Formats: sequence, C-alpha cells, structure tokens
Amino acid sequence: MSTTASGRPARRRGRPSRAETGDGTPRTRDRILDSARTEFAERGYDKASIRAIARGAEVNPALVHHYFGTKEQVFAAAVAAAAAPATQGLPQDSQFAADEFGVRFTRLFFGIWENPATRIPLLAIVRSAVNNETAARIFRGFVTAQLLSRVTGGLNTPDAELRAELAAAQLVGTVLLRYVLKAEPLASTDAEELIRRLAPVVQHHLTGDAGRALD
Repeated sequence: MSTTASGRPARRRGRPSRAETGDGTPRTRDRILDSARTEFAERGYDKASIRAIARGAEVNPALVHHYFGTKEQVFAAAVAAAAAPATQGLPQDSQFAADEFGVRFTRLFFGIWENPATRIPLLAIVRSAVNNETAARIFRGFVTAQLLSRVTGGLNTPDAELRAELAAAQLVGTVLLRYVLKAEPLASTDAEELIRRLAPVVQHHLTGDAGRALD
C-alpha cells in the first residue's frame, strides 16, 4: 500500500472508503441533501457545485456522486426530499375517479405549499428553477411524475403527457406568484378559495374537451 509523506495511506481513486465518508448511514445522505438545498438556494443551480455541496456536508465529493450521481440528480433528489413529508403517505398508484382529479391534485399541491415544513425547503429549490431551464425541467418533471401521476393513476388519453403538464403549469405558475413573487391579492387569498377556483381549471386540463373553451 502506498503512503503519503506523513506516513498515512494514500487515497485511492474511485469510491471513497468508510473512513472518508463517515458512518455511511442515512444521516450522511441527509447531510448531503441539506447542504445541496443550501447551496442551490444561495448560489443558484448554475453556480452550485458538487464540491461545494460535499464541503457543506463535510464529506468527500466522491460520496455525493456515489449517492446521487450528477448535479442534476442531486437537484432532483433535493426536490423530492423537500416534498417528502407531504407525499410519503400517498399511495404510488392512486386511481381516483376521473371527475375528482382536479380537486384532488389541487388540494395535494396546496397542502405541500401551505405547510411550512415543506414550503421553506421547496422555496429554496424553486428559486433555482426560476433562473435555470435544467432546474425548471427537473422541477416540472417532479410535479408531473411524482405528484400528478399519483393522483390520476395515469390518464387514458393520447395526449396525457400534454394534459398533465398543462395542469402542472397552472399550479406551478400560481406557486411562483403566491409564494416566490408574493403578488397581491394572490399571496394573501385564503388557500381554500384558491383551491375552489383552480380545481375546475386543472380538471379541464386533465379530462376536459381540448377543443372547447371553459364555460
């Protein structure tokens, strides 16, 4: 085994050793995610780096790659972790009645954002998505794949992907205006009132006649 000038074993390339990575428990993984959210919030997606995320978590950069892969994958994991408290109890494939899709999804979405435990870390993530297309794509994909699909159980239409993205865009846009830009009166309107108004629009995107305008 080769050694350094100090007599310590030289570090090998590749996967970090247990001594380098800490205890290797989920707590280490959580530290990386916490550091990632901080880094993305303070520096934005473009300037955030794996090395800085690792430094904030006090781990070797190789461990960040080992757990998450690329910076895109770290960002996606940070989004999922931020929303996890509100989604962990939701079944993976919840097939609700078609006429309930709009209100179910809208209520789930607002439930995530009205809860400070999920809103605060998500706001840090969304600020990166506002200024970077890669981050925005990852965030949209999370909303569509991890939230919308778990309410609808899959739309049985040839344009299902477009419908899902339109529904997601409706609510993501509301989130940006209400929680990020704090536009009034949207920012101070009661959440139940917003759910009441938005649910029919979301329902139309998901199951309505694409050739007809809303009544």
